[in-house]
Amino acid sequence: QVELVESGGGLVQAGGSLKLSCIASGNIKSISFMGWYRQTPAEERELVASITSGDFANYADSVKGRFTISRDGAKNTVFLEMNSLKSEDTGLYYCRMYSYGSGSDHWGQGAQVTVSS
Repeated sequence: QVELVESGGGLVQAGGSLKLSCIASGNIKSISFMGWYRQTPAEERELVASITSGDFANYADSVKGRFTISRDGAKNTVFLEMNSLKSEDTGLYYCRMYSYGSGSDHWGQGAQVTVSS
C-alpha cells in the first residue's frame, strides 16, 4: 500500500507564490518519476511538471520560468515551487508517483490552488 499526501495549497493573489509538497509513504519501490498534474472543471488533467530519479525535470510550456520542481529522494518527497502565479494556474494539483519497473502508478488526493486576479 502506497499513500501520497499533498500539502501547501491555498488562496493567493496573482503574482504571489505557493509551494506544494507531496510525501509518499508505504511500500515504495524504485520510483522512476514523480510529477504534478493540474485539473480544472473545464479541462482534462494535464502535466505541470515532473522529475525523474536522475533529477531530469520537465515542465509544461505554460509554467516554464515560473515553477520549479524538486525532490528529496531519501524522504520520497517532491516539491513544486510556484512563483508569479496567474489566475489560469488555478486548479486541483495532484501528485503522481510512477515506477517503470513494477508499473505501479499512484496518485494523491489533490491540493487546491486558487489564484485571485
